[in-house]
Amino acid sequence: MTMHEPVFRIKYRVIYGDTDAGSVVYNANYLRFFEIGRTEMMRSWAMPYQEIEQQGLILPVTETYLRYKAPARYDDLLNISVSLAELKKVSCRFHYRVLRNDDGKERLLVKGLTNHACVNRQGRLTPFPEDIREKIMAIWNR
Repeated sequence: MTMHEPVFRIKYRVIYGDTDAGSVVYNANYLRFFEIGRTEMMRSWAMPYQEIEQQGLILPVTETYLRYKAPARYDDLLNISVSLAELKKVSCRFHYRVLRNDDGKERLLVKGLTNHACVNRQGRLTPFPEDIREKIMAIWNR
């Protein structure tokens, strides 16, 4: 998964509730970390998801891929990186990396992607309205 510029970065501290009995981050929680990064990138660089929802649209996840490279543990400070990889008529894709600083070097813990469909409240595929499309496309011009 290639991270396309620009790349949005946000830090996240692993809480106890993110971990399993061995103090390792439970695998499904990386999808939450992806969502944290994606939501904050959209809020900062395009528009809050709430604005999309106010137009009667939602962007459900239709596909995910995660590749686990190393575990994160309780109290680790993670660096979540997100990039917009693709924007189509009725869908978009984001790429992610979750890293941790180990002795001055960033260590890749997980990489992945999510695909999202643009659907109306009845669950029907709907093209992105032009104003939303333009705001999302503007991410690439940062």
